[in-house]
Amino acid sequence: MFTGIVSDIGTIESLDQRGDLRVKISCGYDMAGIDMGASIACSGICLTVVDKGPDWFAVDVSGETLSCTAPGQFTAGRRINLERALKVGDELGGHIVTGHVDGVGEVVTCRPAGDSSETVIRVSKDLAPYVAAKGSITVDGVSLTVNAVADKETGTEFTLNIIPHTAQVTTLGEFEAGRPVNLEIDILARYLARMEQVRSLN
Repeated sequence: MFTGIVSDIGTIESLDQRGDLRVKISCGYDMAGIDMGASIACSGICLTVVDKGPDWFAVDVSGETLSCTAPGQFTAGRRINLERALKVGDELGGHIVTGHVDGVGEVVTCRPAGDSSETVIRVSKDLAPYVAAKGSITVDGVSLTVNAVADKETGTEFTLNIIPHTAQVTTLGEFEAGRPVNLEIDILARYLARMEQVRSLN
């Protein structure tokens, strides 16, 4: 379980294609305090620590995970958002995030809006019903509030406001048009949709 509040930015050091893809990630965490088998969200993907060193850890990424997440996510030199799993008693600063990617969106535009950046992301039709204005969504592991939603012929688009602090401490400041991003919808929206589906069958 996570909150969508990024605590470090890691860099992919190397990739090793075995049965699964072994990914080595350098980071600023004190790895002495992270156990083998611990969960770390890597740009919104919950992954398990399978090896570690003083300033790095490694995870295994399955073919299924690769098929469900943003293309190019695991590339040598790529910077990724990191968050350690939530502990009992920790502050819930964002919203409840599971680390399970629901789909891939695409950045449509990024433009200045005062000191912040207004970012528009297009989502697939199957995710569109779960995105609501003033609701929560996780983009590449970052908990954000949806400003507005627009249903267009080209697809549903939602707008985010990226404040300077968020752009500085996450990879969202690197966004540009055409970039694919990992999306996780609000878990409450997922359960409400399921309730409505079951109710409609009765």
